[in-house]
Amino acid sequence: MSDITLSAGVRQNLLSLQNTADLMATTQSRLATGKKVNSALDNPTNFFTSQSLNNRASDLSSLLDAMSNGMKTLEAADNGITSLTKTIESMQATVRQARQDASFKATSYSLDDTTLAAATTQQTISFTGGEVGNTAVSVNLLSTVGTGAASAGTYAGGAMTAMTVEAGTTATAGTSVATFGSAMDFANGGSNDGSLAFDIAIDGGSATTATITYANVAAVGNNDGVIDDESELKAAVDLALTAAGVTGVTTSASGGALTFTSDTTGATSAVAISNVAATNATDTSGLATASATAGQAAGSSDTITFDIAVDGGTATTVTIDNSIVAGVGNNDSTIDDAAELAAAITAGLTAAGVSGVTAADDGNGGVTFTSATTGASSAVAISNVAVTNNNATTALAETTGLTGGTATGGADAALSVLKTVDALVSEINANTSLSGKVKASNDNGKLRLENLSTTDLTVTGVGSTSGEVDGSTGTSSISGNTVRRNLTNQFNELRNQLNKLASDASFNGINLLKGDKLKLTFNEGGTSTIDIQAKDSDGNVRALDTTTLGIDASTAAEFSDDDSLDTRLAALGDSLTTLRTQASDFGSNLSIVQNRTEFTKNMINTLQTGADNLVLADSNEEAANMLALQTRQQLSSTALSLASQADQAVLRLF
Repeated sequence: MSDITLSAGVRQNLLSLQNTADLMATTQSRLATGKKVNSALDNPTNFFTSQSLNNRASDLSSLLDAMSNGMKTLEAADNGITSLTKTIESMQATVRQARQDASFKATSYSLDDTTLAAATTQQTISFTGGEVGNTAVSVNLLSTVGTGAASAGTYAGGAMTAMTVEAGTTATAGTSVATFGSAMDFANGGSNDGSLAFDIAIDGGSATTATITYANVAAVGNNDGVIDDESELKAAVDLALTAAGVTGVTTSASGGALTFTSDTTGATSAVAISNVAATNATDTSGLATASATAGQAAGSSDTITFDIAVDGGTATTVTIDNSIVAGVGNNDSTIDDAAELAAAITAGLTAAGVSGVTAADDGNGGVTFTSATTGASSAVAISNVAVTNNNATTALAETTGLTGGTATGGADAALSVLKTVDALVSEINANTSLSGKVKASNDNGKLRLENLSTTDLTVTGVGSTSGEVDGSTGTSSISGNTVRRNLTNQFNELRNQLNKLASDASFNGINLLKGDKLKLTFNEGGTSTIDIQAKDSDGNVRALDTTTLGIDASTAAEFSDDDSLDTRLAALGDSLTTLRTQASDFGSNLSIVQNRTEFTKNMINTLQTGADNLVLADSNEEAANMLALQTRQQLSSTALSLASQADQAVLRLF
């Protein structure tokens, strides 16, 4: 109030008290709000900087919600992949169970011998249905079809040429022949020291050195120390051999030659003269030109051999040699025609103890063997025909009249001949159109047929009344494998669930398993983002369903075949690999989103803390300030009171 006059002291104290009151009001405001900057008036720089940091923190907080939804979307996709994986593993278990199941149905059929034997045309057993399909596959039941009386089995030989079958040769001894040269003077040097040395090996043994000395020569012939002919050479050699201890050889002189003969005969008999050397004697030794001839073993007889089996019996070896051939024909050891060959064979059969068969000239230069029996079991089989020319000086012909022959089994009076069960089993199993679809086996004389399918197999050619295989139009049915058939349905049901599971793995309208794209923004400016989408190894977008996983619907044919099931197992393994690879990709993306979420949370905290540091007040400091201001206020009030008392001194005058 302008009409009130205060003293300077009062006014000074009043101003101080007013300032204190203002400071207290400011301190009270800071304590109440917790901030030391509540408006731009308090600190423009800190206020606007803090507001900017808080605004960025707010923007990042709004991005956290999108990141959280993105993680849930990835979690939903992971749940879907986990379920798809379990479903495919269940499909694998179903396929393995089918692979291990072998409960295929089979039926054994007897063969109607009587009906089939009376057939005048070929009869068949045929198969339709199952894995065979609608086109019938037939197998003949009869090995022969025809008529005729019972006949004997025969073997017709080919044409022949003349052949000489000689006896063997006798064994000979090995020899060495030395042609005598000119006279040899062992006193040629006049010192009576001439000698003749040579090595001799008997029957391939070690060589021994024999030496003819002057003393030997002086004791033979005319005792003049000179060898004049082969006889004197023989006498001197014998003395030298005896002196050297050589045995097993005999010498003989004849016709100007000296012959050494081994005492043994045979292929190992031999006499070898070598290393002939003369000293102080004439150079012509009469031994240096010796030629050796090895002995020969006794030669075997020429032979004709063959194996013969009569009426399906065990084969017997028959040998025709000189001892047999020498007694046929004109006894000249030569087979000149088919008649002589038949005679020689007959003698050989008798010698070998073979009966029940005869050999005869067929009139065409060959020999025919005929069984003594008739009927389907009648047969003559010739095999392993061999011509051996053991004597190199003979010329045994190679054509015997047996090579190139043809065997014909006997036929009985029946119209047809039924194949054996084993023959039918072999033929059915070897049929490429039935392989892996129908399996045949011999069930104690019955034809056992196994249906390797999950659907029924129809067998045509089975009597409707007898149930025996008779080649008629009657049919029989073999059920399919019901276990594998049910497993086929289970597999397809599991497959149907795959697409349903994939369709349900969505979150907030986004399904990564169907190929949808999830885009997440990581900063307030939108410059840091990530696109998450299911892709293959080439980067192409794909949905995870039965098509991209390569899982087709199964069929009865597939579950009937073990190889197809093995292929299916391998394909399912590839499907699991695809799922696990995609799960790994999604997991990597989830890790990125989680890291960015934690990063964003930390950034928000950093921004908010930084903003608060700029505007927040220190409550402890402000409380201390308040206490100090209160003290100042009290002191100011006291000072004002004291100042006022000075103005009140005038009142004492009254």
